Amino acid sequence: MAVSVKLDALLEERLRRRAAAAGCTASDVIRSALRAYLAEPSGEQPSAFSLGADLFGRFQGAPGLAQDRKRLLADIWALEHGCRGT
Repeated sequence: MAVSVKLDALLEERLRRRAAAAGCTASDVIRSALRAYLAEPSGEQPSAFSLGADLFGRFQGAPGLAQDRKRLLADIWALEHGCRGT
């Protein structure tokens, strides 16, 4: 199968130099690069969970922080504004 690819002048020059240095054709370099690209896992984005899996559970905050968040925020508000607003 033949495929046409449009390259800017700089990229074409780099391709030709790489091929010449390797003693092969530009098509050989493109095929090799395409094989390497396609051998990689698909372009799916990793999930937030998989990105942070090694961090989950490693650090601990104050006990009850999630449950007491409204009270803690009210306390912070009171300290900053000099009143108690619950």
